[in-house]
Amino acid sequence: MLNNLIYLSAFTKVVVMKSLVFLILSLVATGVIASPTIQHWETKRGVRVFFVATSELPIVDIQVVFDAGAARDGNHPGLALLTNALLPEGAGKLNADAIAEKLDDLGAKFNNSSHRDMSVYNIRSLSNPEQLNPAIDILATILSQPNFPDAAFDREKNRMLIGLQAKKQSPGAIAEESFFKAIYGNHPYSNMPSGNENSVKSLTRQNLVDFYNKYYVAKNTVISIVGDLSRSKAESLVKQLTGKLKNGQRADDLPQTNTPDHASLKKVNHPSTQSHILVGQPGIKRGDPDYFTLYVGNHILGGSGLNSRLSNEVREKRGLSYSTRSTFSPMRVQGPFQIGLQTQNSTTDEALSVLRATLDEFVSKGPTQKELDAAKKNITGGFALRISSNKKIMGYVSVIGFYGLPLDYLDTFNKHVQSVSLEQIKEAFKRRIFPEKMATVIVGGTS
Repeated sequence: MLNNLIYLSAFTKVVVMKSLVFLILSLVATGVIASPTIQHWETKRGVRVFFVATSELPIVDIQVVFDAGAARDGNHPGLALLTNALLPEGAGKLNADAIAEKLDDLGAKFNNSSHRDMSVYNIRSLSNPEQLNPAIDILATILSQPNFPDAAFDREKNRMLIGLQAKKQSPGAIAEESFFKAIYGNHPYSNMPSGNENSVKSLTRQNLVDFYNKYYVAKNTVISIVGDLSRSKAESLVKQLTGKLKNGQRADDLPQTNTPDHASLKKVNHPSTQSHILVGQPGIKRGDPDYFTLYVGNHILGGSGLNSRLSNEVREKRGLSYSTRSTFSPMRVQGPFQIGLQTQNSTTDEALSVLRATLDEFVSKGPTQKELDAAKKNITGGFALRISSNKKIMGYVSVIGFYGLPLDYLDTFNKHVQSVSLEQIKEAFKRRIFPEKMATVIVGGTS
């Protein structure tokens, strides 16, 4: 174990130095880092694989994604999250401690997470077969032979319930939950991934087993691999990783979302010194033809931090909020378009008025040419840093694979950004964004 730790320490220094050298040389030589080449195939059992070979570092990053997020919870909010959490708590002949110790001995890093659209499992390992192969064996066991041990089930369930209690004290969490319910109604996206107390309390171990058997199957799996591997080794790794998964079927399509036909306002009293304000509507899905137009436009409106239109009006001119943001969060179907800020209780009405006025003006008139030029420069200028590491590349590759985006998405990203015009932004925002129909949520104390 000590020798392994010494080796990892030296390895870490080498990785850092090689990463810096590679990044600096690339930026100096070309001004950008070349977009990675994404290879794609589908196995005979229906596993979709996306692979990028990189030789700069002796590591491999793997992300396994199942279409098994909270949108699949049905009548059991919190089910996807609890299922995701239980897999590494015991699998095959290994308990949670044994899994952690074996991965630690191999110098491998593992983590898992659950979201509205997906359930995610990540592993990073040295590419040396002596470390990589046993690490993949452990991950394969976690994914294909979970035990859902009773003690871990009870512990994780209680942890979720404690988390739900804590959220009652957070005005931000209350606002987020109220916002999703306001814009999505009865759609699966309206439920929070963490569930609710009644639902979580009612979950049984059999609920998890049934959920796992339905969604954790080969045909419902997307694997992204980025690292120091050949194509043939990557293919072998995928077989090793998924060989014991059941074939199953892909998850059904989610229902489409609808923009509310009228505005709504929900106020929640909370003993806080600041009010949390969220305004928005369902926005766009991944692969939406308006994505780049709305993305660039929103960068100007509220997506670029302190340089945005909203920040200038709300923070710089009036000092009403430390930060104001607007975001499009595209998902399997229309994810939320959301504007958010926090302000003193006494300035809630003024801040909301400025927010709405700024949005109305942007939708009706669009940005200026100066704003558009600055946004394009900022977005394209920072693109190289977005793909400057294996981990960052894997994040993009996983999104491309899971949502079925074009394989040349990264190659054409800057081109699409540069092609956006003022008229396109004006037209798209008028057609897709409806200030008069948006939901508004305010959580805070009285002034």
